[in-house]
Amino acid sequence: MSLKLLIVASETPDQAEARRQSVGAASHETYASTLRSLAEDASIDFVSCVDGSKTPSHQELRRYDGVVYAGSPIQMHEDGEESRSAARFATDVFESGTPAFGSCAGLQIAVVAAGGTCKPREKAMEAGFARGITATQAGRDHPLLRGRPIVWDAPAMHFSVIDTMPAGGVVLARTKSTPVEAAEIRSGNGVFWGVQYHPELTIAEIAASLRRQADDLIAQDLAKDGRTIEDYAALLDELDKDASRGDIAWRIGIDDEITDATKRTSELRSFLQWCSKAGGTR
Repeated sequence: MSLKLLIVASETPDQAEARRQSVGAASHETYASTLRSLAEDASIDFVSCVDGSKTPSHQELRRYDGVVYAGSPIQMHEDGEESRSAARFATDVFESGTPAFGSCAGLQIAVVAAGGTCKPREKAMEAGFARGITATQAGRDHPLLRGRPIVWDAPAMHFSVIDTMPAGGVVLARTKSTPVEAAEIRSGNGVFWGVQYHPELTIAEIAASLRRQADDLIAQDLAKDGRTIEDYAALLDELDKDASRGDIAWRIGIDDEITDATKRTSELRSFLQWCSKAGGTR
């Protein structure tokens, strides 16, 4: 069955254009590229939840097999028109009953829509990779994390974290500094699966993100200077070109959960499988 997917953007037009200048695609466009690599015949539409676009009706949302929230710089702990608009959109998706998935900001949007809260990270931003993601007891048996080991690393880049989970939320994975790295949320008629990290990103896109956030990395003492960041990003670019470079993976301290594209996109594959099954019963 050919899947019909809706990708939800939460970048402002300026943020989207800045990312295009950096890596050639806005966050929702990167998501589409990754999803098409996993489901070549999928039909993909786009909508923004922050630019004032008309929200699809519940009936229109039900025509999709799945809804996917792309990442963005939106801060859901800040009360503003963009965060309120994003939460309203996610509430409508929950009410429609359409299966949904989101990474990074996408997870936080769903949490707030369902009644949870977010907050800034107490320590420095999580930049480059989330280390030591550990499945909870609930996560070990959850289909979202099927194929993941009990502990793994993943691409990540975020300033904020989930503070309180909504009543219908279950934590599936965490790290020492990030209390919710993966979760399932049930609200209204819907179910959402989400991760704080980025299974949709290539290693080269993480390199580009580090370059974009260079000033923040230096300000938070994560890097000594711009040269340090560039040297690290250059290694990532080389590894992206040749995933067999075990010498680079060893220097960076990552394994095939990141370098192997099939493993890196594991959660997206699980979501697409869920959409396929759900589509046959709706």
